[in-house]
Amino acid sequence: MSERLPVADRAQARRDTVQLLGAERRRVTRVVLLTCLATGAGLVGPYLLGRIINMVEDGTATPGMVDLLAAGVVAAACVQLLVTRYARRAVYRFGEHVLRRLREDFVGRVLSLPTRVVERSGTGDLTTRASADVGTVGTSLRGALPEISMALLQALVLVVAITWFHPLLGLCALLGLPLMWPAAHWYLKRSRETYLAEGAALSTALESSTATAEGGRTVEGLGIQEDRRGVTDRDVGVLYRARRGSLRLRTVLFPVAESVFVLPVSVTLLVGGMLYMNGGISLGVLVTCLLYVQQLIDPMIGITQRLEELQRAGASFARLRGVQQLPEESAEPGRVPADDRIELSGVRYAYVPGHDVLRGVDLEVRPGERLAVVGPSGAGKTTIGRLLSGADVPGSGRVLLGGVPVAELSPEVLRERIVLVNQEHHVFTGTLRENLAIAAPGDDGSDETLLRALDAVDADWARELPEGLDTRVGSGGQALDPARAQQVALARVVLLDPHTVVLDEATSLLDPRAARHTERSLAAVLEGRTVIAIAHRLHTAHDADRVAVVADGRITELGPHEELISAGGAYAALWSSWHGTD
Repeated sequence: MSERLPVADRAQARRDTVQLLGAERRRVTRVVLLTCLATGAGLVGPYLLGRIINMVEDGTATPGMVDLLAAGVVAAACVQLLVTRYARRAVYRFGEHVLRRLREDFVGRVLSLPTRVVERSGTGDLTTRASADVGTVGTSLRGALPEISMALLQALVLVVAITWFHPLLGLCALLGLPLMWPAAHWYLKRSRETYLAEGAALSTALESSTATAEGGRTVEGLGIQEDRRGVTDRDVGVLYRARRGSLRLRTVLFPVAESVFVLPVSVTLLVGGMLYMNGGISLGVLVTCLLYVQQLIDPMIGITQRLEELQRAGASFARLRGVQQLPEESAEPGRVPADDRIELSGVRYAYVPGHDVLRGVDLEVRPGERLAVVGPSGAGKTTIGRLLSGADVPGSGRVLLGGVPVAELSPEVLRERIVLVNQEHHVFTGTLRENLAIAAPGDDGSDETLLRALDAVDADWARELPEGLDTRVGSGGQALDPARAQQVALARVVLLDPHTVVLDEATSLLDPRAARHTERSLAAVLEGRTVIAIAHRLHTAHDADRVAVVADGRITELGPHEELISAGGAYAALWSSWHGTD
C-alpha cells in the first residue's frame, strides 16, 4: 500500500521560498533595478504629453518645443522597450536558476532517502512530483512569477506617480483594491488545499493507470479487465471533481477582477474632471494621471490572472519541498559490524498492518556460506532478502550484521557489506562504460577492470558492440534485452565486490542454460563471500551449503540439500516436482 510523501506546510514553504530567493539575491536585485528603470521610462511619455497639453492650453507652445517634447515621448518609449527586454531576460534567467536549484534539491533528497521510503511512496506520487509538479513550478517561474513581480513594481511606481501629481487621484487609482479584497481572500483561503487535492488525485490516477499498463498481461490472464477499468474510472472521477473544484475558484476570481479594476478609470475621470472644472488641477496633469491609471489596469488584471497560476505552483512547490521533511539515511557514528555474520531473530513484517508476511523468522547466516532460500510464491522469500540487505526494516524482531542492526548502519558501510540484486535491472541512458563505472570502487574504472567484470558474468557480447564500452545503451542507444540487462547488473556486483550478495532470482530472465553458466561464473567470482540466493530454480539450492525452505511466512526446513532430501519433507517434494519436469 502506497504511503504518500509529506507536503510542506505554509510556514515551511515560506521559509524555503525565502531561502531560495536569498541564494539568488544578486539576480533578484538586478531584476528589481531593471524593472524599476523600465517602469520609470514608461512614466516619461504620459508626463511629457501632459506638458504639451498644458503648453497648448495656456498658449505658450511653439512648434519647436512641441516637436522636442514629442521626440522625448518617442525616445522614452524606445528606452522602455529596450530596458523591459533586459528586465524580462533577467527575470527568466532568475527563474531558470531557481528551478535548477529546486530540481537538484528534490532529486538529491530523494536519492538520500532510505530505499524503503521511496518505494512505499508509490510510483505515481513520486513521478507526479518529479514531472508534473516540477513542470508547474517551472512554468510559474518562467511566466507567473516574472509577470507578477514586474506588474507589482509597475503598479507601485504608477500609484506613487499619480499620488505625487494629486493625492485624491491617487486614492481613486486604489479604489479597486478594497473591492477586490473579499474575492481574493475567498480564493486564497481555498486555493492551496484545492490544488493539493488535485495533485494528490493526479498521483493516484497516474499510479493506478501505470500499474494496469505494466501488468497488462496479468490483467488479461486473470480476466480482471472490468475491475481495473472500475479502478481507473474511480480515480479519474476523483481527479475530475478535484479539477472542477479549482475551475470553480477561477470562475469567481477572474470576472470579479476584470470588473473591479476597470472602475478606477471611470472614478478618476469623474473626480479629475470635477477638479479641473473647479481649477484644482490642470488639463495636462489630468490627462497624465488618466494615462497612468490606464497603464495600471493591465498590471492589476495580470496579477489576478497570474495569481491562480502562482497558487497552483505554490501547491506544487509544497509537494516538492515536502520531501525535505523526511530524514536522510543516517547511522550512529562508529557503528561498525564486528564480522559478516547475519542474524534474524523473531522477525515479523507486514506490508499492510495486520497482515504479516513474515511470522517470527529466526535465521543465522555464517560468513562465507552459500544459503539458498526456496519456497512457493508469496511465502516471504523476497521480503527476507530485502530485510537482509537493509532495503527494509522489520516490524518487530532484529536483523543484525556483525552484531549491529542493519537499519543503523550507514549507507556506505552497508553497501560495502551487502548488495541486493533482484529481478528488476535498470540500464541507465549513457554508455556501457558509464553504466558499469558507477559501481567501480574509487577511481578504478579502467577498461581492463570493466571488461574483467563483464567476462566474469559471461557477457561476451559486450566486446562485439560497435564502439565497445563507449557504445550508448538504454533509451536512444543500443537496446539491451532483459538477459543482457541482467548481466550488466551482475557485472556491477562484481565491481562492487561486497562481503555479502543477496540474489533475489537475479538470473530469472536468462534461459536455463545461460542462467546455469552465469551462476557458475558468479560462484567463482564470489568465492569466500556470503551468498544468499532466493531462487525458484532448485539447481541453485543443490549447489548451496544450506537450504532454507520458507512457507507461510516461516522457515519450515533448514539444512544441506542431501539432508533435506533424505528427510522427505516439503523440500524433497519441491525437488521431486521440479526435477521431474526439468
